[in-house]
Amino acid sequence: MTATPDRIVDIAIGFMGAKQLAAASRIGLFAALADGGKTSAELATATGRSERQVRTLADAMNSLGLLDREAGSYTLAADSAAYLAGTGDVDLTPFLAFLGGISYRQWLGYDATVDSDEAGTLELDEAGWADFMAGVMTYNALHAEQFGAAFDFSSYRSALDFGGLAAGFSLAAMAQNPELRTRFVYAPGFTDSIAEAGAAAGVSDRITVEEGDTESTTPGGEHDLVLLTHVLHRFTAEQNQAILEAARASAAPGATLMLLDFFLDQDPTQRRIDALHAGEYFNIDGTVVFPITEVEAWLAATGWETERVVALPGSPRVLVARAV
Repeated sequence: MTATPDRIVDIAIGFMGAKQLAAASRIGLFAALADGGKTSAELATATGRSERQVRTLADAMNSLGLLDREAGSYTLAADSAAYLAGTGDVDLTPFLAFLGGISYRQWLGYDATVDSDEAGTLELDEAGWADFMAGVMTYNALHAEQFGAAFDFSSYRSALDFGGLAAGFSLAAMAQNPELRTRFVYAPGFTDSIAEAGAAAGVSDRITVEEGDTESTTPGGEHDLVLLTHVLHRFTAEQNQAILEAARASAAPGATLMLLDFFLDQDPTQRRIDALHAGEYFNIDGTVVFPITEVEAWLAATGWETERVVALPGSPRVLVARAV
């Protein structure tokens, strides 16, 4: 196979496309196309920006596959219509704003993180933290949507959602199964939002919400489904083993454990989104994406048997294990 520079150049200039995507989203380019195709002049009017800049952005989005272009008119591609135009169940606009305005600035210091192995820190004002949370929770909503689409929850009756950040994963499971009840055991500060989400979804009568520090709480119980979503990367290896022990002590024999997170793997080609998030997480606040072999060793030591790993589109993977 003849070597070419295409892949290297595409990776090296990738930040350009990311910044153009963030700008296109910020000025409402995708939302302006929600009702049908438009020319660059019409898009300029709709977004209040110059036609030169709008055409540059529209052509860039076309080159990336997010817009279709025919006879000078631009239309939404299917994924843009679903996730960027403001008409789908999950609108990724706040997530793109977080990446373009907060994450990108943090990555400018990544060389120092690589050279020192010292975690980055975020310094944000109140408005910045609001944007941060809006972006993170939007990304979580995408993960929950993909999680709900990937699994069949019809056989479960009693779920423990332990130590997560948002109710969306359990709510997606409960939407499939009207007989599934969920017990949330979350760290202080998160329980009010869980109760509010349950009420908004109309499942308040099927959930209970308890407070407890994730790294030291033993929820107990005999649950047939245990969810740990976006938990592992937030804790140390020792804390994660304690969390998995507590989860096993709360599970009935044969219960299913679903660990949703990013993982570093040993496949011939590493899954890209996981490796990129390993850099993102540590560079932002020192949280760690662990090798999947290390996680599987924790599971084996705490009474779980790994069954399979399921990749979610545009989202983390789910490591599925069984209580033994």
